[in-house]
Amino acid sequence: MTDRRAQVERNTLETRIAVSLEVDGSGERRFATGIPFLEHMLEQITRHGLMDMTVDCDGDLHIDDHHSVEDIGITLGMAFDQALGDRRGLVRYGHAYVPLDESLSRVVIDFSGRPGLFFSCDYTRDRVGTFDVDLAREFFQGFVNHAKVTLHIDCLRGDNDHHKIETIFKAFGRALRMATRIDAEAANTLPSTKGSL
Repeated sequence: MTDRRAQVERNTLETRIAVSLEVDGSGERRFATGIPFLEHMLEQITRHGLMDMTVDCDGDLHIDDHHSVEDIGITLGMAFDQALGDRRGLVRYGHAYVPLDESLSRVVIDFSGRPGLFFSCDYTRDRVGTFDVDLAREFFQGFVNHAKVTLHIDCLRGDNDHHKIETIFKAFGRALRMATRIDAEAANTLPSTKGSL
């Protein structure tokens, strides 16, 4: 297996972001974003995806969290795209159902090369703490566009919005873990009849 790592920096007038990713990691992580709830969700990705990740973001939080959350999703998507290379030998597909008390979410991912987000979660309030619940979707939209994946996210049930979002991120980590593994029986082939992803 090749060394599947990436380091990506993305700087705009709104955010300055550096992401380090090791796909075949153990869940090591360090985050400095100024958005505690997002860091808690990123921890779910690393812990359940068994990936090593650092994220540093200096964003315009004096306006709100939107630019930082979206741009972190974008930069993380770029890192996955870089780390996975031509995606040869990739399992490609991943899925997970994850519960947390009354909440249950399903995430299905395809490293198809075709960006598409299909996101369904009904919230009962606007914020979890200070975190705008709409930003969860913005994070995944940024990720999808730059990782070039098709991603289906469905919160199937739940009452507590913190639990709903957390089940989504945990399931996302699990689905990533499945989809990014190398298929030992097809390690030198692309998982597509087109011959490219």
